[in-house]
Amino acid sequence: QEAMTTGAGSSFGTTCWWGFSPALDLQRECGCTHSVFLAGLESSMAHLCLSQDDLPELNILLVGSVDGRHVLQTMSQAHRWPQRRINFYIVENNLEAVGRQLLFLSLALESPEKMGLQEKSEMFLELLGNSLIRSPTAAYLQEKSDLFIRYVTDPDFQQCHLGAVDLSALKFKERDQLESIFRFWRNPDPQAFPIARLWDLRVRQYLGTRYDARRGVCDWDLTMKLHERGARAINGREFSRWRDTGVAFELREGVYHIPNKTLASGRLLRHGELVPARGYWGDIGTGPYLPFGIESEEPSLLKTVNGIPAKVGVPLWGAGPGTPQMGGIPSPQVPAACPGPVLIHFLPLGCTARLPCKNQYHQRFHLLFFSCR
Repeated sequence: QEAMTTGAGSSFGTTCWWGFSPALDLQRECGCTHSVFLAGLESSMAHLCLSQDDLPELNILLVGSVDGRHVLQTMSQAHRWPQRRINFYIVENNLEAVGRQLLFLSLALESPEKMGLQEKSEMFLELLGNSLIRSPTAAYLQEKSDLFIRYVTDPDFQQCHLGAVDLSALKFKERDQLESIFRFWRNPDPQAFPIARLWDLRVRQYLGTRYDARRGVCDWDLTMKLHERGARAINGREFSRWRDTGVAFELREGVYHIPNKTLASGRLLRHGELVPARGYWGDIGTGPYLPFGIESEEPSLLKTVNGIPAKVGVPLWGAGPGTPQMGGIPSPQVPAACPGPVLIHFLPLGCTARLPCKNQYHQRFHLLFFSCR
């Protein structure tokens, strides 16, 4: 496949790799913010059949959440709420997003004997938003890609090793396409996805005649599009580095030199005839900081002096969900399991309009999340 960049004129691009809103504990959202809704929820749950383990079920539909941030946040905070069996139903519009969420969930559920919480958190941020990753992260991605290929081709094996995820609703064609994506991820050839060139082309396409003034445009985007809308925790130096190179998170004194192939997606482009192309068609304007980088339960991290974060040396994304300071990303014991009974169902692509026509989903969901994109 030919590697190309996007022809879209928007800074958001045509493929969404990360969310543009903070991660939510969905039980908290319906419990603390909407007390009236909670009363209705509890009332409706009283009429539900109990699950096999005699726990009430909470069924949540997420459409276009892209990066699994709400699932991870809700799982990590489940200990704060009465125990329920939570079923997440996830609908996306591209299989790369499905593959990335499977990767993030698998990483979050690694046993602490294999990977510590700090290492797990740093690797998560790398895979989430860096165009270039370190060698250990690339090795982990290749290892998991081999495993995921077997997951999508052998359902019994997948249920045995990652029972918290249900892929049974995916179509056979989608499973085949997922297998192709995972085979691309495990390809060690860096030229299969020359992200440095693709990133520069993406920046040039977005800026056009403003490319020579890209530093000023970057500062304007940060100030007017992010800081003025409440995301003042995003550091200017880090944002500028991400806009130039695609590397959003530098967490260790390592070498970031291997393309993050999870940020590649395929399209059909017309060059006389339709040509399959794989490239970077994602966000170039906002960055991957919003999901875990602008809110915190630690007030001191949000303190500003003259509009500038007081703790410049402590990145908010380095002290958010999943880090030892905040204790976020779940770290279950062996065998791998979720904190509390949780099951994540991946539904067929773009099936939202068809769900009301299926009896199994009739009046099933207690909470709905729809992305703005």
